Amino acid sequence: MKTLPLNQAFTLIEPGPVVWVTTNDGRRDNVMTVSWTMVLDFSPKFAIATGPWNHSYQALRDTKACVLAIPTLDLLDRVVGIGICSGSDTDKFAKFGLTALRGQLVAAPLIQECLANIECRVIDIVERHNIVVLEGLAAYLDDERAERRTLHAVGDGSFVADGIKLDRREMMAAKLPEGI
Repeated sequence: MKTLPLNQAFTLIEPGPVVWVTTNDGRRDNVMTVSWTMVLDFSPKFAIATGPWNHSYQALRDTKACVLAIPTLDLLDRVVGIGICSGSDTDKFAKFGLTALRGQLVAAPLIQECLANIECRVIDIVERHNIVVLEGLAAYLDDERAERRTLHAVGDGSFVADGIKLDRREMMAAKLPEGI
């Protein structure tokens, strides 16, 4: 093995899929690309990494609400485009041709073009690590969508798309104790 610069070690461990985080600050909708996401335990709790450098961060702090919209491989160029411009001077929904749909529980919009959307409320902000903890309130899935492969950021400007689904449910179920 050869040495990898330590500041590149994060590219070896990939978090959850790239998501769009939508907000509404009371005046207008916004969307940002977030490449660091994770699920917290087996509940509908999630975490994203973001901070004051992102225009949407203030809306997350103020409104305590957002939507996690899950784009697919066919949206990759829009994912990158949204990630490299700011909502402070760009209407990203108009610029990138996204359709905002009203959810049931938060003011932030769902995105019609996405595979799935999760309405969330902010339950904690861990400022020391720039982590926003979210609780899912409602989830929506477009089960008729042809493209279902999600995106994963490697961290160096490249992405991986979901590949082959490997089913080991039966094997894992065999290891569960009685009654579970």
